[in-house]
Amino acid sequence: MKRITEYKKLFGVEKEIELKALKTSYRNLVKEWHPDKFQDGDALQEEAEVNSRRIIDGYHFLVSIAPETKAANLEEYTETITNSGIADFQHKGMLLEITYLDGFTYEYFGVTRQIYIKMVNSDKLNRFAKRSIYPNYLYRKSKRTLEYAE
Repeated sequence: MKRITEYKKLFGVEKEIELKALKTSYRNLVKEWHPDKFQDGDALQEEAEVNSRRIIDGYHFLVSIAPETKAANLEEYTETITNSGIADFQHKGMLLEITYLDGFTYEYFGVTRQIYIKMVNSDKLNRFAKRSIYPNYLYRKSKRTLEYAE
């Protein structure tokens, strides 16, 4: 959640993420902090490179959790959580990453250790996730996918 707040602050997003406004903010920040804007040896060139990477990462992250993106991918997500079992999962900090049998991986934000422990101890993992994880936590599709050995 800290990451989300940090990126929203960087792009000046108040509450809901609107892709059009986010794109405008992104373009303005990239123009301001593009490394090519600074000459070799300029003290700000290194800072510009760091900020540029942060801006790009933040933009892609916020686009992935935007309501418009989620709406566009809702059918695929619903298909995955309804018809695919959980192949693997891991928890780090407040992030729960679940990999499904169909190969897709989703990240759920704000999942406490207590909820994770309940999930691990659940005898019906899919049922617990459908009731306690999917409807209650912000999610995004992860770039990681499950690779099957052939």
